[in-house]
Amino acid sequence: MKYFFLFLLSSIILFSCQNKSENSTNSTTKQKVDLIVYNAQVYTVDQTTPKAQAFAVKDGKFIEVGTNEEIQNKFESTEKVDAQGKTILPGLIDAHCHFYNLGMKLQQVDLVGTTSYQEVLDRIVAFQKEKNAPFIVGRGWDQNDWEEKEFPTNKELTELFPDTPVAITRIDGHAMIANQKALELAKITPSTKVEGGEIIQKNGKLTGILVDNPMELVREIIPQPSRQSQIEALLEAQKINFSYGLTTLDDAGLSPDIISLIDSLQKTNQLQMRMYIMVSNRPEYVEEYLKKGTYKTEKLNVSSFKVYADGALGSRGAALKEPYSDKENHHGAMLIGYENLQTLAKKLANSDFQMNTHAIGDSANAVIIRTYYDALKGQKDRRWRIEHAQVVASKEFEMLDDNLMMSVQPTHATSDMYWAEDRLGEERMKGAYAYKQLLEKTGKVALGTDYPVEQVNPFHTFYAAVARKDLKNYPNGGFQKQNALTREETLKGMTIWAAYSNFEENEKGSISAGKYADFVILDQDIMTVEEDAIPNTKAASTYLGGLKVYGE
Repeated sequence: MKYFFLFLLSSIILFSCQNKSENSTNSTTKQKVDLIVYNAQVYTVDQTTPKAQAFAVKDGKFIEVGTNEEIQNKFESTEKVDAQGKTILPGLIDAHCHFYNLGMKLQQVDLVGTTSYQEVLDRIVAFQKEKNAPFIVGRGWDQNDWEEKEFPTNKELTELFPDTPVAITRIDGHAMIANQKALELAKITPSTKVEGGEIIQKNGKLTGILVDNPMELVREIIPQPSRQSQIEALLEAQKINFSYGLTTLDDAGLSPDIISLIDSLQKTNQLQMRMYIMVSNRPEYVEEYLKKGTYKTEKLNVSSFKVYADGALGSRGAALKEPYSDKENHHGAMLIGYENLQTLAKKLANSDFQMNTHAIGDSANAVIIRTYYDALKGQKDRRWRIEHAQVVASKEFEMLDDNLMMSVQPTHATSDMYWAEDRLGEERMKGAYAYKQLLEKTGKVALGTDYPVEQVNPFHTFYAAVARKDLKNYPNGGFQKQNALTREETLKGMTIWAAYSNFEENEKGSISAGKYADFVILDQDIMTVEEDAIPNTKAASTYLGGLKVYGE
């Protein structure tokens, strides 16, 4: 009996030791993941853990965010990134751009940065010598950058290219110079009338300058690009955007045909970029998508329509309540009729689609703000967007609340500041490019570039929002600095608030467990570096769904 109890006691002790040993082994067993990033300065844009050192990624999503010790003690992976103290941000979102147009622009005459009309002509001649295009198309000129700031005529273009049609578009896409051959093919004569824009004449003769809606007459006769050139345009635009740390783009207006192409390229993983696409507002497109409904995949979100209320301030097409300060009796123009606008707003209010409207002038913004509130009466959290909201009068500022979303482009302020007051006068400038005021009224602002109108670089956006200066560090003290955003607000506007504007805040916009593992590693800390050094920031590497898409 004595030996039995001794045996029983030793068996219990042995079992207990084995159990403790097994529990100890289990407690040190690490969870296998696809990627561990550590030793970083992580700005998560997550209120629960604003800063971190490390995170783990599995199946394309963040699964935990924390300290170096927490992550490395709990997880293991064959793929590890020692960030060596570098700054990491959530993948950046451009809330208003023209991704497809950027790619197509690379196949046309580049007129950005021209300092005279003669330089425009020289670039076109050089382009045609190389390409021998049957129809010359280009974009990027801005008469406000020339010594002679008025629109030119097409006289020289017609003389240089009497038999080849030429159509070159202003940088903002709201004015065009067409030579005589292009006008003839488009059947534009001095008696042609088009609502919502202007066909500029001098002494009863066409100048070749078309502003806003009349441009469509020329666009309709431009030969359509081949499918291969469209694919190349999209892939080239993707490469450029990834190099700047951008992982989601809001393309402000595309046709169903291009949307379908993007979807097919994403499904075969040729195009990896995540995209929120606004469907261009044409009656046939609206009817098609209202029948089909919204469309959402991991990489594509089609749930909004892009509407144009007016033109641009630089071409004096923006609709103002009072005449332009530098053009007597000229108010600009609305590009959509009032009845059509009301009908469309009511249709979309009864659907799941957002209405995202380009509005620049104070008159256009007044009409859109009132139209939105009337159409959405009784509805909450619709997040209908005003794209640009560039000049807003005090009466409309008082109406704003968090049921509307303002989508603004900080570099527009620093590009336009040289001439904006000439157009608007001192009083109206108080409500122009007023991003801080818009933020205070609505609670969030989504930030973008409007490229290729501006440059793709999101760090220029960041600098313009915070410093209110251009790349020459002008003006000293900043342009209307009272409307600057803080660095924290700017980062949110380029991440979580931009995601919110797309109804995507639960899947992206912050480095948080459960969200897509989209992030960018920077070469300097954009949140603490000297203000004037912000534009020099570069993306060292960019990750989409935990996979590196740019960098060494």
